[in-house]
Formats: sequence, C-alpha cells, structure tokens
Amino acid sequence: MDDFFSAMTSRVSMALGDEAVARISRARIIVFGVGGVGSWCAEGLLRSGVLHLTLVDPDIVCSTNLNRQAQAASSTLGRPKVEALRDRFLDINPGACVVARRETFTEATLGDFSLSDYDYVVDAIDSIEDKALLLRESVKQGVKVFSSMGAAGRTDPSRIKTGLLSKTHGCPLARVIRRRLRREESPVEVLCVYSDEEAVGASVEMDREGHQAGDAVSPGGRKRVSGSLAHITALFGFTLTGLVINDIAGKI
Repeated sequence: MDDFFSAMTSRVSMALGDEAVARISRARIIVFGVGGVGSWCAEGLLRSGVLHLTLVDPDIVCSTNLNRQAQAASSTLGRPKVEALRDRFLDINPGACVVARRETFTEATLGDFSLSDYDYVVDAIDSIEDKALLLRESVKQGVKVFSSMGAAGRTDPSRIKTGLLSKTHGCPLARVIRRRLRREESPVEVLCVYSDEEAVGASVEMDREGHQAGDAVSPGGRKRVSGSLAHITALFGFTLTGLVINDIAGKI
C-alpha cells in the first residue's frame, strides 16, 4: 500500500488491524441508490479504505437534497448524483476506483448488472418493486447484501436498529417487502437497517418530470415523498457501512 493510503487508513488499522484493512481495500462493493442513506454509506466505505466502489442511481442533485445527501451542494445542483459523488470521493482518495452508473435497477435492466462480480451489494433503493428484485437477485447469485428500510419521516436516532428482515418490527416498508417476496415465492433473509419509530409528518406526490417545491428531478414517473432529516438518513447509511466493514473484518 502507498504512503497516502496507509496514512489515510492508519486509524482504521488501529481499530481493526492491518489484515482487515487489506481485505477492505480488496473488497468490491456496489451501492444501489445514493440519496440520503446510500451516499453516506458509500462515503463511510470509502473513508474506511474501500478502493473499489460502484455507484448506481438515475437521479440528479436537486435543491431538496441539500439537507441530507453527501454530494449535494450549490455547486452540484443539476448534476447526476453518481457523478457528483464520484468526484467527491476522488477528491478524498484519488487512488480509488469509483464507477458512476447513472442507471435504474429494474427488471428491464437486470441483465446489465452482474451482481456476482461484487463481494457486497448495498441496497438503498426507494422503489418497492426494485428493492425486492435486488434482494432476491443478490441472494440468488450468492452475493452478500445489506439493505436499508424506511428512514423517511423518522426523527429519533435511538430507534434505529439492525436485524434480519424477518425479525423487523414497526417498519411498514420492511413489512411490504417481506409480503412481496413471499407472494413471489422467493422469501429471502437479509440483514437490514430499520427504525421501529412511527413515521411523522405529511407526504406528497411528486411528478418526477416536474419541479415540486422548486426541484428539478430526473424523469421516470411519480413518487411519494416524505420528510427526511440528515441525522437519521446519515445514521442509516453509516450503520450500513458498519455492517459491511464489520463483516469484512470478521466482527459479525
């Protein structure tokens, strides 16, 4: 390892050991969804010594991302999220290999992704259909996957938990995903991050071809949007980081 990387990861080595850092540096990880949860997860991975990261997200940075997404800044408004995040990461570690894919993971694009090329899949997708597909395909292809459930509308960081999908409670998104996978006769067991806090606040339907509340967002139908807080989405993301890093280091 070069001097820059050794210095960058020196505190990680002190916590986990040199061999763990070497394994972290070799891990190939793909993160689906780089919004309020996924962007911070990916940044945590990079800062922990991951050198091979692929970022997947179709959207552009808009003004309402500024309160909670790592790559969102006045200078990145209108840019693809994955490209803005890649540039941020290369500024942190120019030696990293960060692939930015401005794409959507769906049934139609499934064949464009070779999940088995990766050691870990991180799921931070919003779409129920696409999230269920990613979990099912990751397990089917034998790739370890960690998933984020619903962070929107939560305010209490002490209610954030980790657990097997089958054991989650108080999270409507997790319940919907479980039911969908059972209905598809493909129940899978994955470790996920969730909150058992009841969501608060209103939600609105956004036209993704329009400019809800001043936003400029990527085309692709409609979605329902709820309030989100930086300290919640970032903690979800960093907890996902912890699941990956501790798994590589043999801590879980």
